[in-house]
Amino acid sequence: MNIKEIISRYAAGQRDFSNLNLIAVNFRNLNLAGINLSGANLTKANLTQVNLSHANLTDAILTGATLTGTNFTQANLTNANLSDTNPNQANFRQTYLKGTILPDLVNRTSPKTPLTSPPV
Repeated sequence: MNIKEIISRYAAGQRDFSNLNLIAVNFRNLNLAGINLSGANLTKANLTQVNLSHANLTDAILTGATLTGTNFTQANLTNANLSDTNPNQANFRQTYLKGTILPDLVNRTSPKTPLTSPPV
């Protein structure tokens, strides 16, 4: 499935795009809120300024993806692989990250992207 078909189907109301091979896809500036990309391979994808709020990215592979300005608010990234990314450039507010593989040397104190709960 190519990007034009995904955008067309999404606009028509389809949300399930699970298990697709989307290596190096360019979703830049798209609103994909609520999309199901569980199990999808998004290696090297351009997700700059993409709205993925409320998205299901369970078991998705996002290795090397560009996450500048990506909105993951209330998304499910259970067991997703974000290795070789810079998650500090994305919004992870209220995002479910159980089992998520994060890159080494993540600045988890960034005010924009709290990847852990603040100290009490």
